[in-house]
Amino acid sequence: MTDVTPLEGPRAPKLPNISFEFFPPKTEEMERNLWDTIKRLAPLTPNFVSVTYGAGGSTRERTHATIVRILKETCLLPAAHLTCVGASRGEIDEVVDRYHEAGVRHIVALRGDPASGIGTPFVAHPDGYKTSPELVAGIRKRHADIEVSVSAYPEKHPEARDFDRDIDTLQ
Repeated sequence: MTDVTPLEGPRAPKLPNISFEFFPPKTEEMERNLWDTIKRLAPLTPNFVSVTYGAGGSTRERTHATIVRILKETCLLPAAHLTCVGASRGEIDEVVDRYHEAGVRHIVALRGDPASGIGTPFVAHPDGYKTSPELVAGIRKRHADIEVSVSAYPEKHPEARDFDRDIDTLQ
């Protein structure tokens, strides 16, 4: 029998990065189901798990509670979704500070969809972050030790003039 040594270096097979996205539970039954699911998925050792942020911040407190519980009760690395929709810079900065104080070091920064639905113009809060790059800069300015992820539409953002400009925005 021959011993097989795993490949190392550039030819070594790379494991895929895996993450799971959860939404904050609305009921006690949904919360039980979420935690049963988290326990079943944890052995797959995802790179991180994220928790969504409802339209206009409607799930802000439930998202925060779920993220903090994941951080305290599991070995998973949580990432909190955060959007620009319907909140001032001060309100968003407070959310970021609360996550940082709780020990969260990963935020998924999103502009968010227009409150009136996709395909309608996005109207930022008068004192709010207007774009996801502004939100990312605001998070980094407050807490440089927070990892910030962003997202993209694979087919092109609905408001982008063309694919090249969309890619430029992501960079």
